[in-house]
Amino acid sequence: MSKGLGKANPLQQDREVMTFWDHLDELRSVIIRSLVITVLAGAVAFCLKEQLFAVVLAPRTSDFITFRLMGVEPFSIHLMNTGLTEQFMVHLKTAMYVGVLVASPYIIFLLFRFVSPALYDNERKYATALVTSGYLMFMLGTLLNYFLIFPLTVKFLGTYQVSEDVANMLTLQSYMDTLIMMSLVMGIVFELPVVSWLLGKMGLINASMMKTWRKHAIVAILIVSAIITPTTDAFTLFIVALPIWLLYEVSILIVRNNE
Repeated sequence: MSKGLGKANPLQQDREVMTFWDHLDELRSVIIRSLVITVLAGAVAFCLKEQLFAVVLAPRTSDFITFRLMGVEPFSIHLMNTGLTEQFMVHLKTAMYVGVLVASPYIIFLLFRFVSPALYDNERKYATALVTSGYLMFMLGTLLNYFLIFPLTVKFLGTYQVSEDVANMLTLQSYMDTLIMMSLVMGIVFELPVVSWLLGKMGLINASMMKTWRKHAIVAILIVSAIITPTTDAFTLFIVALPIWLLYEVSILIVRNNE
């Protein structure tokens, strides 16, 4: 890197005398510790089965906080199990997903500590801001999905009937797969301001470009929203598209302020 980028990290000199195998051993240590803390967090979540699924299954009834605030009429969606090992595997998968979420700050810390000695001081500052904001935005997207988008999706699809003669028989596997998938998608979507900031710093985009493509972006947002929430009502589509559009507008402001 050029000298104009800033002063080198004091630990950088120590890294320079390390061999390839020293770096590999350090990376292996980071991976092992990350796996251990993830498994431990997942094991704790697995043991707290009642508390875990009290939270996970809460959006399927009108007692959920979002529906109480909206004044939704009472409803309850009953889930069923159709496979011999299905409940155990769902329990295990859910516990491990929660374990990853809980352990993620420590994992990010370990990875950042491994990489940071190779960065200059100003690069470390930008990297710290990038990683921290990226993590916070991902968690914000996950929480928005749990408290708003997923409950509305479950209510619509879980209570929708083409005829009173056709009863809904929803499986636990389907419920959990939808929750995890939508949480991941919304977490990734909420990285839009962070990615925009990074692309702006790299000179690949600017605010005027994003404004010019705003109409196209809105169309893309509506398409993504329709994919995230496979419902046919305009209200749910609006609820999903609104925060994504706001993220795009915020991204324009962020890019403009860093030009």
